[in-house]
Amino acid sequence: MAHLGFQITSFTYPGVADADLFEAVATIAVTAEASGFDSLWVMDHFHQIAGVGEEDEPMLEAYTTLAALAALTSRVKLGALVTGVVYRNPALLAKMITTLDVISGGRAMLGIGASWFEDEARAYGYGFPGVAERFGILEDTLRICRAMFSERRSSLTGSHASVTNAFNVPGPLQEAGPQILVGGGGERKTLRLVAEYADFCNVFGDLDTVRRKLEILDGHCIDVGRDPATITKTRLGALIIDEDADRARRTLDEQANASPWGADAYRALAVAGDPDEVAAQARAYFDAGLDGLIVHMPATHDLKAIRLAGGALRRAATRPTA
Repeated sequence: MAHLGFQITSFTYPGVADADLFEAVATIAVTAEASGFDSLWVMDHFHQIAGVGEEDEPMLEAYTTLAALAALTSRVKLGALVTGVVYRNPALLAKMITTLDVISGGRAMLGIGASWFEDEARAYGYGFPGVAERFGILEDTLRICRAMFSERRSSLTGSHASVTNAFNVPGPLQEAGPQILVGGGGERKTLRLVAEYADFCNVFGDLDTVRRKLEILDGHCIDVGRDPATITKTRLGALIIDEDADRARRTLDEQANASPWGADAYRALAVAGDPDEVAAQARAYFDAGLDGLIVHMPATHDLKAIRLAGGALRRAATRPTA
């Protein structure tokens, strides 16, 4: 069975006051779970990002939100897509993920990446080192989290971060520890770290791009002596669904034309149409070698669309390959 994830990217909902904001988020989360999604994700941002909304729009902190949603859901895995390594000490992050695992009854995931939003980091007083150092911090964080997920007391010396007799009690409820997703499709560094440390990868792009990324990941797995089949391979992208296919295409056009990344780039990341068309497009990604899809929707608060999306994607995931 393929893995299906739903990402909440926006906390701006028409007619919803700040005092009622979390109730709306909770309704979205419960609806996604009931609609067949396997995981629920929020972004690890403090400012809204370009392409989703204005920078001063509402943004809830990721792990506080996930902990609250853990109490209101029962089945979906919970994670941040993806945690920026510059925002938290690695040992503190391991403790936070472990706590989320305990609160949720064993449903936490660690989604993590090398960080990219420099303006946001500097606005909050975090350093933003160069790309090589950020990837070094990412690798240290992966090693520290792996150690703390499996040991009561950990000591590990990295090139940028270390722990000395760090307790993690209680430990995670998941016997093997929370699964780790490394986000991004960087072919030399990111996918190499996936091969060495991750349970999930999460890439972007159209079918041809996805096929190329998976081939490169296979090569890294061979290099480190790992079976690629032990990694769940997912793709993040926009999903636009409507019972009226023409209306869905109009929405796609509107979103693509407004995208700061360019219309072609947006279209390469989108699946759009009526439920049958969405199911067919999703099936093509599974046939290309993906084990799952993680989607976000322009109208995050549209509960009917969430239900349609869950049904269409689950149908795509269960239909036998021709």
